[in-house]
Amino acid sequence: MSNKTTADSRVLQELLETAADLSAYGLVSKIDMARMNMLCEAPPEYSPQRVVAIRTEVARMSQQVFASMLNVSVSTVQKWESPAAEKRPSGAAAKLLQLVEKKGIEAVLA
Repeated sequence: MSNKTTADSRVLQELLETAADLSAYGLVSKIDMARMNMLCEAPPEYSPQRVVAIRTEVARMSQQVFASMLNVSVSTVQKWESPAAEKRPSGAAAKLLQLVEKKGIEAVLA
């Protein structure tokens, strides 16, 4: 893990602890606390099969439309879905996939 990643993790952990303390005093709602937890947790690894499942079963979109919704190229989605390509979503793209997987495509459209 790089120093930046370690520092980012520490900052996020401290942010969540502060929010939990504020929540204990009623200053942060349970809904807002749940949102912060989701936003701060690291996205999971996405296998090609999982990306296909999110696109076809959750979002119910073609590769072209799905790529447009995530603001990536169609070839990027194709590579994510190809086991031979060994390219996996990371960073913001992985976070968006996590959001779509948990909340549906409507969360990205809003």
